[in-house]
Amino acid sequence: MIYSSELIKGTLKTIVLKMLRDHGRMYGYELTQRVKELTSGKIQLTEGALYPSLHALEAEGLLETETEHIGKRVRKYYRLNKKGTAKSEEKVNEFAAFLDTMRFLLDIKPAH
Repeated sequence: MIYSSELIKGTLKTIVLKMLRDHGRMYGYELTQRVKELTSGKIQLTEGALYPSLHALEAEGLLETETEHIGKRVRKYYRLNKKGTAKSEEKVNEFAAFLDTMRFLLDIKPAH
């Protein structure tokens, strides 16, 4: 089962921040593949969703970028700066609290 883009949209920045926090410098396609791999294909980020999020995070001053020329291609790498690392932790904690609230609200019992 692939999760809906509607669910992913609200968590995309958190996912990107966490991936960069865990894996350091990454480029867009690498991010999409890592998320797909880690979720066994349940979350598939599209370029149309990913790049606007990366650009927004960059505009918020949370990311540093660098470009590398690989043959005829230019690859843009993203990395969290100090502010981005702090924001990543904040967003992950916020999402964890949100999950707890949703479990309570929807009366979802822990799967054990």
